Amino acid sequence: MTIKAVVFDAYGTLYDIQSVASVTEEAFPGYGEIITQVWRIKQLEYTWLRSLMRRYQDFSVLTRDSLAYTLRVLGLKHDAAAFERIMDKYLHLELYPDAMAALTAMRDRKLAILSNGSTAMLTALAANSGLDRVLDATISVDAKKIFKPAPEAYSLIEERLAVTPSEVLFISSNPWDACGAKAFGLSVAWIERLTPEAMAQLCIKSDVLPPLTMFKALRTQMDELGIVPDHRIHALAELPALVARQTS
Repeated sequence: MTIKAVVFDAYGTLYDIQSVASVTEEAFPGYGEIITQVWRIKQLEYTWLRSLMRRYQDFSVLTRDSLAYTLRVLGLKHDAAAFERIMDKYLHLELYPDAMAALTAMRDRKLAILSNGSTAMLTALAANSGLDRVLDATISVDAKKIFKPAPEAYSLIEERLAVTPSEVLFISSNPWDACGAKAFGLSVAWIERLTPEAMAQLCIKSDVLPPLTMFKALRTQMDELGIVPDHRIHALAELPALVARQTS
């Protein structure tokens, strides 16, 4: 297999979604972690619900709606300024520390993001983080008006990059996304940042699981869908060597 394009999920793969906790905690002391986790869980849930209902709204709308839901159910009163400060963090998420070096090492391939994020959100995020200097394309599902893991979303890779699925390596740390890409026919490397053994240790430390541990149990472990990614890695830093082995 010749890998001509390496395509990345954005949220949770290149960008650390947990970095929003700094602003949620500042706005609502003592609630930062639970806001962060419920917000992300509902954000993903809304992508799946809206796709199934065929009632598409772009990711910026869903992100606002899921934050509003979170603050409401937690009984947290807020003003418009505080809400916008939290929302703005999604345009300034922190890159994982090994992201820039990994992408820079693979500049001999086409590099792209395929994300549920809206076009405007992704453009701002790439520019604010500097990834716009190394990416060949930032692809939003807006073009198909349906969210991953719908097959139509993954079809955008071939349309935008002029490569066949067999020439693409898709990278995601989100198990549902890795499964969706594999079901579509892409070669997939799943970033397993938390092993099952480490997850089990987190779960036995307390009778009451903290919000972040519950989130990790729900969203970081491989799903039981009968689909297996082609590769399991533990960090973006492992990618350049993996790509080199696959094309040697």
